[in-house]
Formats: sequence, structure tokens, C-alpha cells
Amino acid sequence: MRELLTLTYNGEDKILGGVTYGGYSDSIVVDQNYVLRVTNGLDPAGAAPLLCAGITTYSPLRHWNVGKGQKVGIVGLGGLGHMGVKFAKGFGANVVLFTTSPNKAADAVRLGADEVVHLQE
Repeated sequence: MRELLTLTYNGEDKILGGVTYGGYSDSIVVDQNYVLRVTNGLDPAGAAPLLCAGITTYSPLRHWNVGKGQKVGIVGLGGLGHMGVKFAKGFGANVVLFTTSPNKAADAVRLGADEVVHLQE
């Protein structure tokens, strides 16, 4: 089975030779248990964060049953922090963002943070 595998990045390109440079293709063969369909009407640029940072933050929040009456701390307002703030707030939690960037406070509040704690570097 290993000889049938072609990795999408830095893998051996068995057709053209050399290495592969990313998963940009018209088709790919995968096990259906590891794929989900993004409907044609959904903007891929809007869906992409939900499939990466989204599931990374959604999963632990659901695992720990985060909801109303709980306080959740999110460290950093990057890709993961952005989604963490939105999900935790959406689940009804009181959200505290911890950041070393004071200029991100307004964005954090706009995304749903109830409190922003500025940490000194």
C-alpha cells in the first residue's frame, strides 16, 4: 500500500518526478471517513477557518461542556484565539482574553470577549 501513497506536500511525484508542492488539484482519492463536503454556496475563504482553527478550539470547549455561568480564558487573539473567543461566547461563557498586544483589545471585545487582560512581555 505504501507505494500507492502520494503525499500532497514534499512527497515523491510519481508522474512528473521531483516532489509535490501542495494539495492543489482537481481531484484526490481519500477515505470517505476523513472528508466532509463544503456546499457550493459556502465561501471557501469563510469555511476554511472553521475546518482548522475552528475544530481545534470547538472540540475542547465541547468536551468540557463550556456554557452559561462558566468563565473561559483564551490566550492570544490569532487564528485559534479568534475562533476560541467566538465559540466560547457563542456557548454562553464569560470570555477573558489574555494578550501581550494592547491594540487587539477592541477586536477582542468586538468578537465577544467580556474582558481583556494585557500581559507584559
